[in-house]
Amino acid sequence: MLKKVYLNKANENWILDRLRAEWYLHNSKISSRTINTAETIWICSPWTWKKLNQKKLNQKKVICSIYHIDEEKFDETDLEEFAERDKFVDFYHVISNHTKNQLSRYTSKKIVNIPFWADPKIWFDIEDMISIRRDFNIPTNSYLIGSFQRDTEGHDLISPKLSKGPDRFIEIISKLETNKPIHVLLSGKRRNFVINELEKINVPYSYFEMVDIQTLNRLYNSLDLYVVTSRVEGGPQAIVECAMSKTPIISTDVGVAPEILSPKSIFDMENFQNAVPDVNFAYEKSKQFHIPTGFEKFKEMINS
Repeated sequence: MLKKVYLNKANENWILDRLRAEWYLHNSKISSRTINTAETIWICSPWTWKKLNQKKLNQKKVICSIYHIDEEKFDETDLEEFAERDKFVDFYHVISNHTKNQLSRYTSKKIVNIPFWADPKIWFDIEDMISIRRDFNIPTNSYLIGSFQRDTEGHDLISPKLSKGPDRFIEIISKLETNKPIHVLLSGKRRNFVINELEKINVPYSYFEMVDIQTLNRLYNSLDLYVVTSRVEGGPQAIVECAMSKTPIISTDVGVAPEILSPKSIFDMENFQNAVPDVNFAYEKSKQFHIPTGFEKFKEMINS
């Protein structure tokens, strides 16, 4: 008999809230909405773990997801909290080999690497790029480069969130050679740093702060290129979404990039000019994560 699992909440209007909702929608028979009736607790939002009943954590099997460890910021306080939570965890889940290698330095417990699923009914290719651009008042003759990740620290809304590499993004925008004028398309919260830097170098941009996922898929499909410049990542899920929507993408060697992108699409700051998107390669790699197939390894993990 399949064990019932409870997934803890993020409540941040973030991607994990959507993934949690998708899990419950498609896996209701093996899921519990309450911690009391579950055999397994999946701490998919590790930063909210203290809201869980510790007595229940002691009584049930506990899986904990870790997405990345920013070792530039991982201090003694973080280490102490990790050790406190680790006492309740039976094994860990990560979404990339990069994080698995990081995590193995802090725990001797089992670590399972499974990238998250994504819904092909949401993320898909739309061929009419020009019409989409017109709908959003984006220049149709531009070379449109996208970035949909937050780039600014929340404590002051000025400082760059260096783990996401916004300084690198600006460097690429300022140096990339294209045959059309560059226009940047931004989405997501806390884009202050990149917007300020784009204005300094006089690069035009369009910004849609928070959009629904149907609109986000259309924005992906308007792009000539999506660029991930992160130094540290758990996913980002944008790599999977670009792959599924056949959006040209290049990325630094972070998160799930090696699992999905062609090696020629992965760059460092010394060779970004040579990085080449390969939409067909990425799309074929992404198929294993399409719903419902993308749930299968998670079901095995829960019942292991």
